[in-house]
Amino acid sequence: MHLSAFCDINPERARKAAENFGDAEAKCYTDYRQLLKDPEIDSVFVLTWNPTHCEIAVAALEAGKNTLCEKPMALTGAQAQRMLDAARTSGKVLTVGYQHRYDHDVRYVKRLVEENELGYVHFAKARVLWRRALPIWRNLVKSEQGGGCLIDIGTHALDAVLWMMNNYEPKYVCATKYMGIVGRPECGNRLGAWKEGSIDVEDSGFAFLVMKNGATIILETCYALNTSDETTSIQYLRSGTKAGADNFGETLKITSDQFNVLHTYWPELSRGGATGSVTYDDSLGLTTVDYETRNFFNAIDGGCELTVKPEQALVIAVILDGIYASADSGKPFYFE
Repeated sequence: MHLSAFCDINPERARKAAENFGDAEAKCYTDYRQLLKDPEIDSVFVLTWNPTHCEIAVAALEAGKNTLCEKPMALTGAQAQRMLDAARTSGKVLTVGYQHRYDHDVRYVKRLVEENELGYVHFAKARVLWRRALPIWRNLVKSEQGGGCLIDIGTHALDAVLWMMNNYEPKYVCATKYMGIVGRPECGNRLGAWKEGSIDVEDSGFAFLVMKNGATIILETCYALNTSDETTSIQYLRSGTKAGADNFGETLKITSDQFNVLHTYWPELSRGGATGSVTYDDSLGLTTVDYETRNFFNAIDGGCELTVKPEQALVIAVILDGIYASADSGKPFYFE
């Protein structure tokens, strides 16, 4: 892989990125349309703010570029569908940055489900809870982010749980969202205070999701909440008819029964580092993002399937549509 071009509306940021990560002859652009005209570029990474994902990814695919887009796939299910249609028409590879699928424990539980070790998984929880971590280095306004913690960090937890379950058929959702602490800039936020009135997205959100096969998923997410139950990364609970799995307490454990006796065991998985830097083969020292990138290019070469298929990421966007619609209306949202 050669990083041969960088684009940012701020030319200085593009230049610094090229110096830090690019080839010696790396080019810099301030207009992505000009970058996409370069015939030497065959793949692009869309790492822009949320409202631009659809526009840029569709343009890249139509220009014949393989595309890895940061999460969320798009602001709406309709936009995500446009991206999927563009990928199918162009024949190019499209994937989305849900790197937590490469976490040790997530992949282990995925294998348990595939081997039917948990039985029919009828109840699950997906959660990522930050006590005081409003990311004020962003402009936390709907016009630039599309939403708050639900679309930003909650999307990772929801994606991981649906992938482990291999269940992408939602039936209905009931949801709530709150701006519970954003009116208090001096609240001990570990990333600093903000100007009162400058935030218009949710700082916490919760959803009760029922799938077509009857399974129930509870989603809990927040940037800021008065709770002692804080997570450093995504957490989940999977309860099946034969066994359950959860990483509450940050360590994966499997619960079941044997010979009429309850038991719990803790798989010895190698985990370490902060969110996004969990290694999955310690001997290589690669991060989850490294594996995400490798999978993207291997899929382009035909050496493997995509780990994150755009059809799956589309369902996440559709579910988030329903969550926000339910939270805004105060009524259940039914998926057609």
